[in-house]
Amino acid sequence: MYKAYFHFSELPFSIATDPHFIYMSPRHQEGLAHLLYGINFSGGFVALTGEVGTGKTTLCHCLLQQIPKNIDIALILNPKLNAIELLATLCDELDISYDKNRQSLKNLIDCLNQHLLTAHANGRRTVLLIDEAQNLSLEVLEQVRLLTNLETSKTKLLQIILVGQPELKELLNRKDLRQLNQRITARYHLLPLSLDETRAYIQHRLMVCNGRPDIFKDSAIRKIYQLSSGIPRVINVLCDRALLGAYSTNTYVVTPALVHHAAHETLGFADKKPSYLIPLFSLLFLACIAAGIYHWPKANSQVPVNVAIPYPALQIKAEFPPVAVAKTTPFYDWINNPEHSLNTALIDALRLWAKPIPEHHQLDCHYVETTGLRCVSGKANWKDLLAINHPAILEFSLTGEDKFHALLTGFGQNQPIIHFKDGMSFPLADALKYWNGYYLILEQPTMTDKKTIYPGQTSDNVLWLRHLLNSIDGKTEAVEQPRFYDDKLVARVINFQHQHQLPEDGIVGNQTLPHLNNRANTLDVPHLAITD
Repeated sequence: MYKAYFHFSELPFSIATDPHFIYMSPRHQEGLAHLLYGINFSGGFVALTGEVGTGKTTLCHCLLQQIPKNIDIALILNPKLNAIELLATLCDELDISYDKNRQSLKNLIDCLNQHLLTAHANGRRTVLLIDEAQNLSLEVLEQVRLLTNLETSKTKLLQIILVGQPELKELLNRKDLRQLNQRITARYHLLPLSLDETRAYIQHRLMVCNGRPDIFKDSAIRKIYQLSSGIPRVINVLCDRALLGAYSTNTYVVTPALVHHAAHETLGFADKKPSYLIPLFSLLFLACIAAGIYHWPKANSQVPVNVAIPYPALQIKAEFPPVAVAKTTPFYDWINNPEHSLNTALIDALRLWAKPIPEHHQLDCHYVETTGLRCVSGKANWKDLLAINHPAILEFSLTGEDKFHALLTGFGQNQPIIHFKDGMSFPLADALKYWNGYYLILEQPTMTDKKTIYPGQTSDNVLWLRHLLNSIDGKTEAVEQPRFYDDKLVARVINFQHQHQLPEDGIVGNQTLPHLNNRANTLDVPHLAITD
């Protein structure tokens, strides 16, 4: 109802699980890291717990988007099953055939074990993730524990991740479940957001849907934090209803009063003060009366009758502070310039990466590849561009068929401003009015697989290797075929191997690759600059 009123591209505070909207606070990043640990290293259990509404299920959906290709995952969302039903559900998730007329523990475990052995032989790993695991019965938990006994002589065949509410921690601490508890190799408890994280969470969701990040007054955000205790699901409910209240009262700013009313409608209470304040205020009131009686004669003799004591002037703060723009030139006049070409924007982007520029200043994406980078283009909306978080060349359509390009370098976090090179800043709405959605970014290539790189190969892995050595050596060699593993690149690899006391064969495999990956993780990558 209020989507068009606030010019949102979509509703920002839906309680539906949407990983696209997730705000990765430090604690959420740690929680996701524990889940990723669970699917990348075999053996034992991983337990993720957290209060209702803190984002556990959302993290599970984020995990599903980052699963390596060699991992099969079985996701059980309704654990209120008996042991046979759990095994049957697990087999269904993994597409394991079994006789549905002869469902017994032995038959199901035999089918599962045979499937896991075959998957292991084919280089695949299997993960079982159980959400709402606090609802598992003791019988089923014991059966889950026994599943970890499916193993070869060197490795477990099934990795199990348990996700649940705080009751899961209490359940696992039972004495009769100590065998399972001892097999948990990693555990993490997801806490609610802090006040600063709540503020960033609300502004993040507004920015994702192209909304103004200052719709909520800071005092309103503090009220939301007080009422929600930092639980994201409750924050969403309060913000959604407060925006509806702003729409119904024809205002564009959410105040604490609107939040208070939203809490009364959605949470079923009216934000009452703690009961201990009542006797405290009563005591202070009596103390004020006593002090007034004591000082009345003295005060009465010094203050003349009929003297007007002026009140201080009220300081009225504007609800819509003006957007700070570095330059006064209208965006249309600034971008409508032949100098804003794709060639110029590519030069600006390469300078951000500290890459050499050809003397003739004429370049394209083929030249970009000679520097060890690559061009990636596409069409997206504003929220997708923020998610990429890299300087991006934006294409603008004004009139006719002419296209103009400019390098996006940052944006305003608290005010809707968009930043370009040379400190040029404009209102976000003005720039988006002419952006056609097309972008181009420069990025460092990544290893497309873990295969060994041999001299003479042609692949994206060779381009990754060339870029990495360019960054290590601090130099760039102009080559006609950047994806070809030529003799000059072999010599550079052998030099790297010599420096790290590795076999000097020019082959990038199990011994050389870890050292290169360590260097890749330390490279500086340009990101969008975020300002207040």
